Amino acid sequence: MGESPRFVDGYLLALLARASHAASAGFHAQLKARGVAVPVWRVLATLEGAPQGVTVGELAETCLMQQPTMSKLLDRMEADGLVARQRQGRTMRVMLTPPGATLAAALVAEARAHEAALLARHAGAAPALKALLRDIAGPSSEAG
Repeated sequence: MGESPRFVDGYLLALLARASHAASAGFHAQLKARGVAVPVWRVLATLEGAPQGVTVGELAETCLMQQPTMSKLLDRMEADGLVARQRQGRTMRVMLTPPGATLAAALVAEARAHEAALLARHAGAAPALKALLRDIAGPSSEAG
């Protein structure tokens, strides 16, 4: 199998985007079936395992959203009873409510199963691939 003459077929950024899209498609379909939007999932996943909560800025960065968009999403999630905002000094922290924690735990279990099935197809390369992606993503990715 020879190298494609098209630049985009060997371009790292395009490959990363296509791989992310392909890897996410099945899980995103599971979310849709449960009535959970992908941005809501990203917030739940970020807050899961963070009992002290996370700042809105940290959430926006981790979830790849602009802070004003994140604030609007959090308004909806708070109205749905999934998250609560709590002022700690000058900082506003967001944390899961008990119903949000229950939903997050169930979705994380589904995400882990989806990831395990995906990585099973590439078992030998999985640890090196994750390490490489963490390195490319930079320090902020190590928190989650």
